[in-house]
Amino acid sequence: MKELLRSTDPTIIAFASALLEGEDIDCFQMDVNMSILEGGIGIFPRRLMVREADYDAALRAMKDNDIDLGK
Repeated sequence: MKELLRSTDPTIIAFASALLEGEDIDCFQMDVNMSILEGGIGIFPRRLMVREADYDAALRAMKDNDIDLGK
């Protein structure tokens, strides 16, 4: 898997996940438990991962929708 997006904003992660689902690209959120443990103050970013084979298509979907990848 390859990191596509990193953000402390859960709404961006949710929006990006929905876009990828619409493009039929599987994704996985990492670091969700760490961000819950912090108490929601936004210190630890969540990462959105995709398969390496889907990375280019996922990257295009993010750029087409002006989503900041946070890298």
